[in-house]
Amino acid sequence: MAIYTLPELPYDYAALEPVINPQIIELHHDKHHAAYVAGANTTLEQLEEARDKENWGALNGLEKNLAFHLSGHILHSIYWHNMASPKTGEGGGEPTAADGVGDLADAITESFGSFAKFKKQLTFAASATQGSGWGVLAYEPISGRLIVEQVYDHQGNVGQASVPVLVFDAWEHAFYLQYKNQKVDFIEAMWNVVNWQDVARRYADAKANTPLLIPVKG
Repeated sequence: MAIYTLPELPYDYAALEPVINPQIIELHHDKHHAAYVAGANTTLEQLEEARDKENWGALNGLEKNLAFHLSGHILHSIYWHNMASPKTGEGGGEPTAADGVGDLADAITESFGSFAKFKKQLTFAASATQGSGWGVLAYEPISGRLIVEQVYDHQGNVGQASVPVLVFDAWEHAFYLQYKNQKVDFIEAMWNVVNWQDVARRYADAKANTPLLIPVKG
């Protein structure tokens, strides 16, 4: 059976300073993300055992565990690539046609009215998440528009088949060592490291490869 593996970071631990310090990146990737990978693999093994023994009483809990750990692995894998070092000038700013991400910029304006309105909505969605969760910009394939989702834990409150293209981690382990309880300050700072090239590639891929979900007459 295929297993999940922890992806390598696309930069070193210090690359995202001063927005995120090296200690947070190391702990977040090497401990927290690794735990979700291990949890997903362990749950797959437990599901295999449950099938072999027809132990269906354990199924509900195992399915919930798989959704939690697998979603944590997927969102973190996107998260690392959604960011770029502000030291190199690659991260932050606003997506523009001049930077080769005009399609994404147009889609944001069409879906939210303006980049400023989108930024405020995603900032609030991430910073106001109750408990642990994420703020997510996602491609919704039925309407073909971008939406903001306020994701609880890793898997709750998600529109089915929506494809995440930009994710802000609002779990305390993502910021507490540096920002303490000021989650909104962390989310505001995150805009300085957004890798719009990566977000644009994910948006283009989602549009090109997401299958049609609802049959259309004619």
